[in-house]
Amino acid sequence: MKEIEERLKRLRAEIEDHNYRYYVLDAPIISDAKYDKLLRELLQLEAAHPELITPDSPTLRVGAAPSDRFAEFSHGEPMLSLDNAVDENEVREWDRRVKGGLGASKDVYYTAEPKFDGVSVDLVYEAGVLTGAGTRGDGRSGETVTANVRTIRSVPLRLRGRGWPRFLEVRGEIVIGKSDFETLNAEQARLGKAQFANPRNAAAGSLRQLDPRITASRPLSFYPWGLGSVEGGGIPSSYSKVAERLREWGFGVTSLLKRVQGCDGCLAYFDELAAIRADLPFEIDGVVYKVDDLAARARLGATARAPRWAIAHKFQAKEEITVIEAIEVSVGRTGVLTPVAVLSPVQLGGVTVTHASLHNQDEVTHKDIRVGDSVIVRRAGDVIPQVVAVVREKRPPATQPWRMPVKCPACGSDVLREEGQAAHRCMGGLFCPAQRAGALAHFASRRAMDIKGLGEKLIQQLVACDRVHTVADLYRLKQEDIVRLEHMAERSARNLLNQIDNSRQTTLPRLLYALGIPQVGEIKARALAVFYGDLSQVIEARPETLQQVEGIGPDVATEIYTFFHQQRNRDVIKELEAAGVRWPKGLRGKTGLPLVGRTFVFTGTLASLSRDAAKEVLVELGARVTDSVSKNIDYVIVGSRPGAKAENAKALGIATLTENEFLSLLNEAHQARPLR
Repeated sequence: MKEIEERLKRLRAEIEDHNYRYYVLDAPIISDAKYDKLLRELLQLEAAHPELITPDSPTLRVGAAPSDRFAEFSHGEPMLSLDNAVDENEVREWDRRVKGGLGASKDVYYTAEPKFDGVSVDLVYEAGVLTGAGTRGDGRSGETVTANVRTIRSVPLRLRGRGWPRFLEVRGEIVIGKSDFETLNAEQARLGKAQFANPRNAAAGSLRQLDPRITASRPLSFYPWGLGSVEGGGIPSSYSKVAERLREWGFGVTSLLKRVQGCDGCLAYFDELAAIRADLPFEIDGVVYKVDDLAARARLGATARAPRWAIAHKFQAKEEITVIEAIEVSVGRTGVLTPVAVLSPVQLGGVTVTHASLHNQDEVTHKDIRVGDSVIVRRAGDVIPQVVAVVREKRPPATQPWRMPVKCPACGSDVLREEGQAAHRCMGGLFCPAQRAGALAHFASRRAMDIKGLGEKLIQQLVACDRVHTVADLYRLKQEDIVRLEHMAERSARNLLNQIDNSRQTTLPRLLYALGIPQVGEIKARALAVFYGDLSQVIEARPETLQQVEGIGPDVATEIYTFFHQQRNRDVIKELEAAGVRWPKGLRGKTGLPLVGRTFVFTGTLASLSRDAAKEVLVELGARVTDSVSKNIDYVIVGSRPGAKAENAKALGIATLTENEFLSLLNEAHQARPLR
């Protein structure tokens, strides 16, 4: 018995502490599911040992004392909490108790509605005018928040219609929609303020502001779910009819409220709502069932903390608290490094969660997530686990801030963070095993080496059978390697090998682009090719000389330099040359080229040659090609079906060339060449 008394004492103290953090501080440190579990254990122990119940037990009250920052608000009738059911059996047991309490032999009619995940309030209307509003508090008295509630547009300041009682208490939930919550948190982050853990905390924090102007700036909504005291007037005999009357009086009663028959009707409603839960505009954490007949409710009565005529059927938890055991780094197919939290296994929505993405270094730093931390974990959209917040009170001593590694965990290459970007990237793009499929797909793409027939599915097969490790391995493939793959007959294999063989003859801009150097697209690849003339010169270039190339700033220069100073990247390039990949050597610099200093833009479709080929010719002649029209452009080349760029050019007074005029310009420069 002594052990039971001690356990009861610890449970009461722990629950009271969580009540204070939730209702007074608006800073809970455990999930709803964990709180419910503690309260259920206390209820079971007290039921088994009623002689040990104390007057201050949390089971005899609903919440915590109101904050002294607000005036006290007294409820006309106690604003009780709800008992919870976590499975079908508990719902059926509750239905059995209801029928027994009413002496009913047939199904009882219930109302079923979403259990809003927000903050409960009590609104007082006298002669149809809103005169007071208060929080739940301890169920008998809460905090006066009238000035704040008046700012919520979905709360009627004066009731519409007619027939309302002289004195009326309307109870309901104040919530923030999902999209509004994301917008609010984004604004908090922009202002450097702490972000809210979830929409419920955001709603509670917004309502309990000393300055009503702050509440007014928050996107709050009110949904009624019941009545308190009613004086000086009648109301319908069932809550489903009361809900219709509330709509007439100006309240936004949820359209999801439904009258159902018996326990099976309740459970069917639960399944219906669970199926659309992710698509709802607001968060819900379960369904509430209530006896519809108000006279029957009065006969059933209530315990000290909850009505016997209602119950909350909870969904499986979407949030839980667990511990970060480690932070590992995942390398994506484009080389971006993503920190991933390794979690102590936790059940979320019926799924065991062991990992959660931390997105990037900025996210880890902003939330100050460390190995050993207790964290609130949520399944975003019921699918993707994410770390919502750290429970600082539970942080063990001697934890250290986490930092992204300087070497790629997959291949050991240098890791760089692009200036102004959140991403860290591995620079071993030509050989990093994590980037293999992505590097091959980019290398074979139309604007790179243009290997027709080498698509993503085929690349995945080549990688899966461990036949291709780097882009150089493509040139070592034999027909027998390819015919073994799915959907690849001998003819298809020969065609693919011919395409690979044709790609051996390329140009330096295409090759530079194909290598997949971070931040080096087609335009920068052409600029590098024209300036240096040969790949060996680009490989050996220092960052300070790379910045002399048009369009190459300090950050891109560092990316290029770091990429070419990974020895294994250099090894792959040597293997490409050994495999017969060749490109015409150009002139270093732009001296003597006829179109030096001129900038071109294309719009529309050219009939005689592709736009890519036209760009290559212009670059070989020393010109610069860009995608946007500005005052610095010399010519806009207009093909068939041009876009807005042609009109923009005319507005800016920029010269436009038809396709024939453009070809004449090339002929006059004496540099037009056959295009492959």
